[in-house]
Amino acid sequence: MEEQGGTQRNDLSAALPLPHAGFWIRLIAGILDLILLVIPFAVFVSFSAAAVGISNPFFNHRAGTPLNETLVQWGPTFLFLCVCFFAAESWLYFALSESSRWHATLGKRFLGLYVADAAGKPVDFWRASLRFCGGRLLVHVPVLGGYYFVFDCLCVGLTPSKRAIHDMLSGCLVLRESSHSSFVR
Repeated sequence: MEEQGGTQRNDLSAALPLPHAGFWIRLIAGILDLILLVIPFAVFVSFSAAAVGISNPFFNHRAGTPLNETLVQWGPTFLFLCVCFFAAESWLYFALSESSRWHATLGKRFLGLYVADAAGKPVDFWRASLRFCGGRLLVHVPVLGGYYFVFDCLCVGLTPSKRAIHDMLSGCLVLRESSHSSFVR
C-alpha cells in the first residue's frame, strides 16, 4: 500500500507544471551573484595593479595630460587580464554552483531558485558550462555583448516560458523550489 501511495505521489509531482522563475526574481539573484563575484575581482585588480606598477600612475593621472609611460605600456594587457580573470571566475562560480548539490548559485539559492534541464532534472558541469557560455560569456564581447545581454534578459520577461536565450541554447530552466520539488535543501 505504501509503495502505491509513493508511486501516486511521484506521478502527481510529475504531472504538476514546473514553477518557472520570472524576470524580477532572477534579476535580484543575478545582482546578488554579481556582488559576490566583484569581491574577489576587486582583490585581483588591486594586487595586480600594484604588482604591475600601474596603480600610482593611474590615480595620479590628470585629465588632458598625456598618459604615463607605464600606463601606455601595461594598460591594455592589464585590462585584458582583468577581463579574462572575471570571465574565468564567473564561469567557475556559475558552472560549479549550478552543477553542485544545490543546483544554484548563492543568489539563486537565497531566493529559492535552482537550475534544471528541460525535464526538471539536475544539470551536470558541462551543461552548466554551456549555459554560462551561451549567456554570461557572450556579455564580455565588446559592444555587442551589451546588446545581447539586454535581449537575453528581455526574453525572460517577455516569453511565456520565461527562458533566456542561454537557457534555450543549453536546454535549461530556472525554477522555483516548491513543496513538490525533488531538490531538497
